[in-house]
Amino acid sequence: MSVALRNAQRAVLVRRAPLRRALCALRAALGASRFDVGLVFAGNALMQRLNGAYRHCPEPTDVLSFPRPRCREEYNLGDIFLGVEYIHQQCRETGEDFDDVLTVTAAHGLCHLLGYRHDTRPECEQV
Repeated sequence: MSVALRNAQRAVLVRRAPLRRALCALRAALGASRFDVGLVFAGNALMQRLNGAYRHCPEPTDVLSFPRPRCREEYNLGDIFLGVEYIHQQCRETGEDFDDVLTVTAAHGLCHLLGYRHDTRPECEQV
């Protein structure tokens, strides 16, 4: 199946092809390659609105995952919103490579779509 990418921001240039390849490889490694995934590149304003509405934390963040309700015929895991503007700002401060951090953050979002959580220490270590 596919990884659908949508750019909903203009602040940061995102190299789509390497990120798509990495996410497809990760889906395959996790046994989820038959499922569709949506990946949205979002700016700080959108991430702040979504984080406030769904997590009651009105500030920008790096990633939010929105799983789709599961049905037998449904092969769409859901959508991952990447706060690319937020991630880019963090990378400038820490000196980390933006593309690498973006890939790891997308992987984190995919894990959430697959049901992984990190509310407890053991869950955090698993993710």
